Amino acid sequence: MVLPSFLAALALVATHLFAHHLKALDGVPRSRWLSAAGGASVAYVFLHLLPEIAAGQREALVEVGLLEESLAWMLALTGLVLFYALETMVRRKRRDPEPSLNEEEAPRTGTFWVHLSSFGLYNVIAGYLLTQSEGRTELTLLFFTLALSLHFLVTDYGLREDLSATWRRIGRWAVSLALLLGWAAGILTHPPEPLIFGFVAFLGGGIILNVLKEELPEERDSRILPFIAGAAGYSGLLLIA
Repeated sequence: MVLPSFLAALALVATHLFAHHLKALDGVPRSRWLSAAGGASVAYVFLHLLPEIAAGQREALVEVGLLEESLAWMLALTGLVLFYALETMVRRKRRDPEPSLNEEEAPRTGTFWVHLSSFGLYNVIAGYLLTQSEGRTELTLLFFTLALSLHFLVTDYGLREDLSATWRRIGRWAVSLALLLGWAAGILTHPPEPLIFGFVAFLGGGIILNVLKEELPEERDSRILPFIAGAAGYSGLLLIA
């Protein structure tokens, strides 16, 4: 799976680097394509990632003498809470009455680096999971890559709004590098199964929160029907595959 996983990593990097050229995603009301992408990525979490955790965590944990079955779900909750805290911090910064920073000053702020570090970790984990081939076929790798690519369209759009030119100049390159580093780490290391399930759980929690925080704000004027269509369509693909 080395070559297929590397091609998948390159596809995700391309999403980060070139998503800002998709002008159809800009504007209010929110692009129906972004809403559909969000629905598809959430469907993947609920119909594939979470069942994968449920099916595999007991056996993996017992093998290393750990019997706490709630551990993976705690990690999923951790992913959700971490990104919720990050979003709260960013929104408070937006309400700051001080003048906004220009793009040259933004990289020197703590908020910028916290934001970038969090999504860097997100991408390291995503890249790492691309290489975990046990029980995975090229088709399931394709579905995983497509779901992540759609998800990155959603998160990158939000980051581009938050960080403006700074995201294009620094952010998208940094998270792309993080994803490739995660892929390389996955190729070179062989971690225990519980760690892999922990990564899957953390990523799943992060995906759910990041999609919903992009869809729910009133100012987004999100589109519910494309969101439902994206979720239903991707669910159908997963169920018939």
